[in-house]
Amino acid sequence: MQQGLFPIRYTLLAACALAAALPAAASAQVTKIQSNPSALILDAADVKAGTDMIFLSGQLASPVAPPAAGATADFGDTKTQTISVLTKIKALLEARGYAMDDLIKLTLFVAADPKLGKMDFAGANDGFKMFFKTAENPSTVARSTFQVAALVAPQFLIEIEAIAAKKR
Repeated sequence: MQQGLFPIRYTLLAACALAAALPAAASAQVTKIQSNPSALILDAADVKAGTDMIFLSGQLASPVAPPAAGATADFGDTKTQTISVLTKIKALLEARGYAMDDLIKLTLFVAADPKLGKMDFAGANDGFKMFFKTAENPSTVARSTFQVAALVAPQFLIEIEAIAAKKR
C-alpha cells in the first residue's frame, strides 16, 4: 500500500505547484504594447479572455463656467475641452473601480475650432499629455483621432470614447 501512495503524493505536489503558478500567468491579462517608449500613444493593447472591461460612450466637455442668463455656455478651446472630457472619463472609471492606467483605447472625434478655422490637433494632444505619461499615470493608450465636420452642437470641439480593461 505504501508504494501506491508514492506516485499520488508527487502528483499532488505537482498539482499544487501548477496551481501556485496560475495566478502569475493570469495576472498578465492586459499587455500594453509600445515599440517606441517616447511615443505619445501605444501601438496596441492585448487583452486576454477573462479580463474585466468597460466601454464608455462618447463624452463631451462641460461648460468652463455656468453661463450668464441668456448667454451661450462657454466650453473653451480644444485643449480645455480635452481636459474636461478626460476628467469626466477619469470620474466615470473611478466610480466603477477602474483607473486611468486601465484605459487601453481612446477614440477622439475632433471638430474644427471656428476661432482657428481648422481642427486643433495640437490642443487635443496638449490636453491628452496632462493625463498620460505623467508622474500620476506613466502609461498611455492606443488611440485613433478623426476629424469630423461637426459634433452634436457647434460649441463642442471634441468627443472621446474610451475602453478600459483590468485584471480580475
